[in-house]
Amino acid sequence: QVQLVESGGGLVQAGGSLRLSCAASGSIFGINSMDWYRQAPGKQREFVATVTTGGSTNYADSVKGRFTISRDNAKNTMYLQMNSLKPEDTAVYYCHGLIAISLYEYEYWGQGTQVTVSS
Repeated sequence: QVQLVESGGGLVQAGGSLRLSCAASGSIFGINSMDWYRQAPGKQREFVATVTTGGSTNYADSVKGRFTISRDNAKNTMYLQMNSLKPEDTAVYYCHGLIAISLYEYEYWGQGTQVTVSS
């Protein structure tokens, strides 16, 4: 069984920083893309950032220049460094991964970690 576990959320003032982590564990053959999504109260879940196995990254326009996604393939762990946080970044942040189990690839989601930015 594969699990994605996020950590690092919390309460921070506007302009502050947080670093989220997502650790994958279980019978993992390989991890392809890993992503961060977020969902604010009353809104749909939205894409934040993605990183491929090779390290290529892509970001939502709303976080470009402020957030940095990275991963440590040896540790099966992904990170999201969030700087210059704004109140509108307040949301539950979810880790998502395309993970290979033997010959097959499956989608997995973490349980989410709350990020609250006060003004």
